[in-house]
Amino acid sequence: MKTYTDLEQSKKLAEILPLESADMYYDGFGRLPQGYAYTLIHPNSFSYDRPCWSLAALLDVLEHPRCFQGDKPIYWFCGCFGKDKQYHEVEADNPVDACYEMIIWLKEKNLF
Repeated sequence: MKTYTDLEQSKKLAEILPLESADMYYDGFGRLPQGYAYTLIHPNSFSYDRPCWSLAALLDVLEHPRCFQGDKPIYWFCGCFGKDKQYHEVEADNPVDACYEMIIWLKEKNLF
């Protein structure tokens, strides 16, 4: 199961969230035929160059979040309250993507 944001998600979140909310960062470790490979490094040697968020860190930035699996094993839902005090919910195929989509949706609607 996906446990942290990928590079593209991390880049987008770095534009929205405080960098201090990231609990990991990406660190390149070598070149592969298709580009660079990355590994996760934990905060003991933290860098804001390539921040990364775990599921726990994503849940921490949402107001009263709920993340739960739907009827089918591939559906996850993330719900929380926006600035409008209304409950909103999105779905994805894993909890990290669901939380990411919730943050992006709230930001686009000016509810974050």
